[in-house]
Amino acid sequence: MRTILRPARRRAAISLAAAAVLGVSAAAVATAANATGTSAAKAAVGTTAKTAAGPAWSRACDTPAPGMAACNALHVNNVPEHIRALGVTPNATPSGYSPASLLSAYKLPADGGAGQTIAIVDAEADPAIRHDVNTFSAQFGLPPACPGDHAGPACFRLTLRRPPAGTPADSGWDLETSLDVEWVHAIAPRARIVLVESAGARLGDQFRAVAAAAAYHPGAISLSWDVGQEFSDEAWYDHYCQLRTSVCVVSSGDAGYPSGYPAMDGRALTIGGSTLQLTPAGAVSGETAWAQSGGGRSYFEQAAPAQVKVTGDRLRNAPDVSYDADPATGVAVYDSDYNGQAGWLVVGGTSVGAPSWSGILAGADQLRQAAGQPALTAAGLAVQRAVYGLPPAALADIAGGPANGSCPGLCLPGTGFDDVTGLGSPRAGVEAALAAAGG
Repeated sequence: MRTILRPARRRAAISLAAAAVLGVSAAAVATAANATGTSAAKAAVGTTAKTAAGPAWSRACDTPAPGMAACNALHVNNVPEHIRALGVTPNATPSGYSPASLLSAYKLPADGGAGQTIAIVDAEADPAIRHDVNTFSAQFGLPPACPGDHAGPACFRLTLRRPPAGTPADSGWDLETSLDVEWVHAIAPRARIVLVESAGARLGDQFRAVAAAAAYHPGAISLSWDVGQEFSDEAWYDHYCQLRTSVCVVSSGDAGYPSGYPAMDGRALTIGGSTLQLTPAGAVSGETAWAQSGGGRSYFEQAAPAQVKVTGDRLRNAPDVSYDADPATGVAVYDSDYNGQAGWLVVGGTSVGAPSWSGILAGADQLRQAAGQPALTAAGLAVQRAVYGLPPAALADIAGGPANGSCPGLCLPGTGFDDVTGLGSPRAGVEAALAAAGG
């Protein structure tokens, strides 16, 4: 068991309104994002990261107002190539990591997810999502994700509570939706996708969308959004992710320490962020903590028993595991309308990890189904038990890299579990190990 040094913590209740303005700043490392991770510049946590050449990346979604959720996608601004390259580009590879590069780096199968369902909850209906994911699939040699009508068996898209007429749209949610659907499909290309979109990103509407997604009994429900800071009555929403046939897979946030909500929900599997550097041949040359990975110790939420056995702390610590998130090592995404632009973009943030880990869980359940065993999510907190029961070889322990805050002991990556990268990132055999750890 690893001893975690705890700073003194203020225990006063934080209201939802105060949560929008009370926060803890964290040092951040932003890079001139060309998906190689070779140039770095320090920046304060905020809505953009700047280099001498100008903004390197910016938040795709608006900063959340009280009672609203915002997506955790970060759009890389200074990668000009292919931004307006419409459709498939046979003579030029889009910038950012491809599905093949991350499947290879994390040693994942190229045809995972058969027979499984993954749900995604986003906001503000994206009218072009079927076109965008199929363009992405054609570019990278993946099977079509949505070959037929949205009401058909391969891909659903449900929209709940349309916003009032005249409500301005936030095109950042379109980019988030493209990222989520495309990278669920990249990691688990044989899985069925259920996309549920709420209107206006009100927190209540987001969780009603979670309930609608859960009705399809997916193995994982991917949530790449949060409300910023925790708030005193957040536990009222916890029941939406207390599911017996699904697990909420949540991005930890992109503002460093502390994570917000729902990342701190003790029933969720929360995904932090790393900087994953690859050689020209695609091998992993290094993986370190990403300074803006959300993480920390909850003010209000109880930890799952499996986590308590590792941390010795009955309060929730996040994240559980990690995945590539640094915009400098971002992924390729195709989107039809982001701030009036259409084409290939590079996107980072912990939003990459939630759909990708959802695909990993689908691959594990594919193996369990083939062996005649129930899904990982068939009994309560089985996913957490499986993840915290993984053998060391199935996860890369990330002990190096910057802190994600200014709290001694709590905000530093280190050997074993830590509140920056959790248990680590996936490595060879992680799906088989999850399938076996699930009993």
